[in-house]
This record gives sequence, structure tokens and C-alpha cells, in this order.
Amino acid sequence: MNLSEFSATDSEEIEKLFTKVFSDSEGESEGLLIGTLVRDLVNSTAPDDLYGFLSMDNGKIIGSIFFSRLTFESMISAFILSPVAIHTDYQGQGIGQQLINHGINHLKGSGVELVFTYGDPDFYKRVGFEIISENIAKAPLKLKYPAGWLCQSLVGNRIEPIPGNSFCVSALNHPEYW
Repeated sequence: MNLSEFSATDSEEIEKLFTKVFSDSEGESEGLLIGTLVRDLVNSTAPDDLYGFLSMDNGKIIGSIFFSRLTFESMISAFILSPVAIHTDYQGQGIGQQLINHGINHLKGSGVELVFTYGDPDFYKRVGFEIISENIAKAPLKLKYPAGWLCQSLVGNRIEPIPGNSFCVSALNHPEYW
């Protein structure tokens, strides 16, 4: 298995991966929704506001993650991890955790202070995230599942309350993702 940064030449294959993985686990409509999110992230997000990483096996993309900028009214450097997909045949082997840790280490080296995500707390706790409330950091949109709002400090500090609102990139700024 090989971990690398996303390249625009991989866009179509990555969109297909996300569509298939989410269709297999959540149904075709969810697969199309997340495939569209990935396409929109890649096509509409400024390069400085998006990091993508891949897991490859024998030249085939088997996993991918994206981090996009999360802006707060205060001057904190933050990104949100969303979405994540590991090919169905490769799930349960720790590839997702390796890919997330690889991406987080890259962000840490780029001076990012906080990484957020919105998802399964049991999974994301395994890679250093902790559940936070919106009293600590307000999500960009209304959360359907508040216990899935998680954060990780990349500078070793306790996560202190961040005043004001947060804003995500336009591709993620739709209620159906929250």
C-alpha cells in the first residue's frame, strides 16, 4: 500500500470510488450525493483550501480523504476532514486510519492548528479526535447528529472555546451534509 497526495488527474477515479463506497454502504442516492460532493470539492475549492490524500494498491486507488478549510471569525488555522472512503474490499484493514493519520501529519507540518470532522465518534476517536459541543466550536450548519461533531488539536493544546461562527468551503456548505 502506498500513500500519496491527491492529483487532479485522479479526480474521475476518486469520484467513482466515493460513489461506489457510499452506494454500497448507504444506498445509491447517498453514493451519488457523496460523489457529487467530491466532484464539487475538487472543482470549486481553491488549492490552498483543500488537501486530498490517496491510498494505492498496485496502481489502483483504494482509499481517499479530503480536508477542506474551516474558517472561524478568530484567526485560527483549521480544516475539516470530509469525506473519507475506503474501497469496500479493503475495509477493516486499518487503511482508513493510516490514511487519516498521514493526512493529519501533513496538515500539522503545514501549520494547521485544529482538524474537525463530523461522523462516527467511535471510529474517529481511534485517530485522536474527541467529541466537542458547539459551545467549543460552532459548526457551519445545523448538525443533525451533534454527537458526531469532533475535533483534534494539532498543536498539543487543549481545545479551547472558539468564539463566533465558522464557515466551510462552498462545496460542503449544504444542509444535506450536516
